Amino acid sequence: MEVRDKLYIDGAWVAPAGTGTIEVTNATTEEVMGTIPEGTHEDVNRAVTAAKAAFDGWAATSPDERAKYLTRIQEGLGARMAELGNLIAGELGMPINLSNLIQVGLPIADFATTAQVVGEFPFEEQIGNSLVVREPVGVVGAITPWNYPLHQIAAKVAPALAAGCTLVLKPSEVTPLNVFILAEVVDDVGLPPGVFNLVTGYGPVVGEAITAHPDVDMVTFTGSTRAGKRVAEVAAQTVKRVTLELGGKSANIILDDADFHRAVNDGVGKCFLNSGQTCIALTRMLVPRSRLAEVEDIAVAAAVSYTPGDPFDPDTRMGPLVSAAQRERVRAFIRQGVEEGAKLLTGGDEPPEGLDKGYFVRPTVFSDVDNSMTIAREEIFGPVLSIIPYDDEDDAVRIANDTVYGLAGGVWSGDQERAKAVARRLRTGQVEVNGGSFNPVAPFGGYKQSGIGREYGKYGFEEFLETKSLNL
Repeated sequence: MEVRDKLYIDGAWVAPAGTGTIEVTNATTEEVMGTIPEGTHEDVNRAVTAAKAAFDGWAATSPDERAKYLTRIQEGLGARMAELGNLIAGELGMPINLSNLIQVGLPIADFATTAQVVGEFPFEEQIGNSLVVREPVGVVGAITPWNYPLHQIAAKVAPALAAGCTLVLKPSEVTPLNVFILAEVVDDVGLPPGVFNLVTGYGPVVGEAITAHPDVDMVTFTGSTRAGKRVAEVAAQTVKRVTLELGGKSANIILDDADFHRAVNDGVGKCFLNSGQTCIALTRMLVPRSRLAEVEDIAVAAAVSYTPGDPFDPDTRMGPLVSAAQRERVRAFIRQGVEEGAKLLTGGDEPPEGLDKGYFVRPTVFSDVDNSMTIAREEIFGPVLSIIPYDDEDDAVRIANDTVYGLAGGVWSGDQERAKAVARRLRTGQVEVNGGSFNPVAPFGGYKQSGIGREYGKYGFEEFLETKSLNL
């Protein structure tokens, strides 16, 4: 068992102010695999004080120097890749091959690409008689989720550091063990004291204290829309900058001229990745009404191939959900789908056969779903796909946009230009066209209640900068 009993504040591992601890559970065995400190308001105050004191010195360093630190952190994480992959596969349950590739590979890439961005970014621009300069926003509070734990941390920490900001990080208490390795790497590379601070704990205590603190200049949050609304509400009291990456209920429109076998198989995979615990999961598959039966057959054949199992078995395609609470939430949505009249094609709320231990849920597909049903409106965050028939292209776009969310989407067509034209009509932050792959340097974020601001690459970096005009 991994016992972490210290926080990382002001360049040192320090004892927390309180004595509380939080247990971290292995998603597959349901056994405690580690403990972390239950941070307090006092811990947050110490961390923010350290970050504020370190800000002027760190902001004065050159972009090239900051980029070098990011590269060292990237290399340090790379040296511990296997350890991180195993740890996250245990905490979260993602199959080990995917855990290594996505859960560890992406955060390493985040530090690498951000180092490149800061090295190329134009921090000054002459406009008429004004010199417009870009400066770090200040002390950043970063609050991150459990589903892609290290990646979501890196997507905030890397650009904040690159911009010249100092920060206080609160990771999710559900999958927090991996961040202690990042803190060890930060310590090893010699980042100046106070630039990076780690306080673990619960959202209503540590997250609230960070968000409300008058010396925190910006809060960047990824999580549920409900929690994001609370962050925005509390942050507004001190008028600090806020970026939010929140929930989604993304539509995947398969047009009548698409390659249905390819599109449906890809769509099922995009829904079930990370056991459905993905904010950009394509959970609503919109298909021509006349082709519904054909789609159902393809989707069921694809879904049953995602057999749940031990994430450390190389043949496993789907691991457990992250926690007992998440498992029960997803099962409740499945029951509600049946009660509201959706057609259950495969899966259901019963435990998968032979998996009585672990937070497993059957890969589930509903068809003949109406967009007014709960399973088509709410973010389930589990391996549950809703197939929704549409009458024509305009009807498909209407259904896709009929949601409070706007994070992601997909469009499939045999005509690339037609697919792009439909993609432009979707009110969402990113759209996959014919299965276009995820781009970790393209802007990432949502419309409507899916959030405010963007992450990744140049656009994510700019969120951590203020703009000043020197009128000459």
